[in-house]
Amino acid sequence: MPGRAGSTPGIRDQVSGIGWDARARGVDAVIEAAALQDGKVDRKLGIASSLAALVTLSSGGSSGREGPAIHIGAVLASWVSERLRAPPVTARVILGCAAAAAVSASFNAPLAGALFALEVVLRHYALHAFGPIVISSVAAAVVSRIHLGDITEFTLPTHSIGFYWELPAFMILGILCGFVGVAMMRTPFFAEGVADRVQRAVRMPDWLRPAVAGAMLGVIALQFPHIIGVGYETTSLALTTQIAFAAAVIFAMVKVVAVAITFAGRMGGGVFSPALMLGALTGCAFGELAIQIFPSVSGGQGLYALAGMGAVAGAVLGAPISSILIVFELTADWQAGIAVMISISLASVVADRMVARSFFLTQLERRGLRLSEGPQGYIAATMPVVHLMRYRGAEDGAPDTACWALVEQGALLRRDDTLERALAMFERLRNSFLPVVEGAAGGNTKPVLIGALFRTDALGAYSRALEEELREEHG
Repeated sequence: MPGRAGSTPGIRDQVSGIGWDARARGVDAVIEAAALQDGKVDRKLGIASSLAALVTLSSGGSSGREGPAIHIGAVLASWVSERLRAPPVTARVILGCAAAAAVSASFNAPLAGALFALEVVLRHYALHAFGPIVISSVAAAVVSRIHLGDITEFTLPTHSIGFYWELPAFMILGILCGFVGVAMMRTPFFAEGVADRVQRAVRMPDWLRPAVAGAMLGVIALQFPHIIGVGYETTSLALTTQIAFAAAVIFAMVKVVAVAITFAGRMGGGVFSPALMLGALTGCAFGELAIQIFPSVSGGQGLYALAGMGAVAGAVLGAPISSILIVFELTADWQAGIAVMISISLASVVADRMVARSFFLTQLERRGLRLSEGPQGYIAATMPVVHLMRYRGAEDGAPDTACWALVEQGALLRRDDTLERALAMFERLRNSFLPVVEGAAGGNTKPVLIGALFRTDALGAYSRALEEELREEHG
């Protein structure tokens, strides 16, 4: 006999993984897994994306290696969680451990690795996650140092700074880097939209799209070989002030174009390294101007390049704390670090006003996942009304006559609707319940009434879901 729908599944059980659509995934998929998929990434999609990134990086694509490293680490973390039959909270912590280890090993930066996992992937600092993530980050740094040596990615000159007098210059640099970071985030999405339209117009097969993008990058590399690939060599040149003003400006503009082509071609890879390179070039060019205008108080062009590197990375990644720590660990210079903090903070504020907090969250938002708004912004969209409704004929259900009257008025929900649409309708109509139907979407056939969603049930489920999120975050 029909009755009230069964117990509501966990909020993350409602969202199935996004299938393969010829787009390589990266950190965005790891963030999605942490927020909506109980810490589990799609293994087949993860392996395919990692292979695509491997081909991209080995053939000169203009992208970064850290994003794919984090993604493949998340694939391994998902496998471990499944073998351990870990509950969702534990699985998400294991996922964070993998992300921390990937960043820590890449930069020899255990502090930044741990904070990146908490700040970007899990997006909270719960005590139960902090310990395991820190241990994983330190372990990864130890393994990296054993095999690669205790060295940093960049060798930087000693900085001296006319500190107090120069703070306004670093503030201006931070604002500039915020706009540069926004340009870097928006250009790939614009290029991808153009590429989609071209592909449809000429009926280009998916497999040909990366090849066309690769050919375009090859043409650019003939004139500007510095901007192809990960770009650490060019970043080092900028940090050691071996690039002139004009060259730094041109390289920065061409780098943005190259990154846009790489992503528009769906070639795979990350944005971490390109953001570092673009920031270093921006800071290098800005520093040369600062030295020319105020030569008596300048602390050195390299310091501006360092601050710019952190500022653009912080804006693009949506990770100001992690970016600050990366700079600290790269330089061990706390006085320079204070100047860098100013630039990173202002760049992050500027970027946050113009995009959905980061490149990764903007990627998810373009797929309809509004994680940047926090749990209250996305939880309702993960809960199908079919799991919350009272079935037709239940003793405590809605009368058929009242349901059909609402259907005739267009006040109805369909089987595949989510709580997000239901809450909006309850707010607008002030009804105590809404009928749920299936079939006849826009046709002349009468829909089939399957039940009704009551306002009290909807609000109760939403409240419990938020409570579950807050309990984990503050646990």
